[in-house]
Amino acid sequence: MMKNILLLLVAALPTTLLPAQYKPVDQGSEIKFVIDNFGFAVHGSFTGLTGSIDFNPQNADAGKFDVTIDANTVNTDNSLRDSHLKNDGYFDVKNYPRIRLVSTKITPGRSGSFNFTGELTIRDKTKAVSFPFTATPAAAGGEMLFRGAFTIKRKDFDVGGTSTISNELTVSLNVIANK
Repeated sequence: MMKNILLLLVAALPTTLLPAQYKPVDQGSEIKFVIDNFGFAVHGSFTGLTGSIDFNPQNADAGKFDVTIDANTVNTDNSLRDSHLKNDGYFDVKNYPRIRLVSTKITPGRSGSFNFTGELTIRDKTKAVSFPFTATPAAAGGEMLFRGAFTIKRKDFDVGGTSTISNELTVSLNVIANK
């Protein structure tokens, strides 16, 4: 009896408030970073984006993000530097092949934006991150474009030790997701 009542309540919920399920699309999405090295900005990117996104702009509080990228795809347009970044002193891609971002809370923000609170895992080290983002319908057929940026400290994740590169780097996300 109680089970039937719960089913009726769930069925009565407006579908406009239920989160839509999306899959991030690697092709066309951009996961970029910038970090200073000897005072010069070094730009890089990652690919290999996978995961799931449950999101509805009218009910952001029910949103959930769980996405990963392939650490072995680090690309700074310098093959020697990229090889160095894949080694155990930096990303150690042999032992830690994925970088993961998982939400713990999504809330509405200002002017149609949203706030992401969650955890970033690099090299088996997990740290809290939070940042504003936007979610915009990208095309017919149910695509959504998620955009945001945040700053992290690489040493919090044991990436790079002491060297000439800055401890802080900025990560920019332009993620296309399909229903």
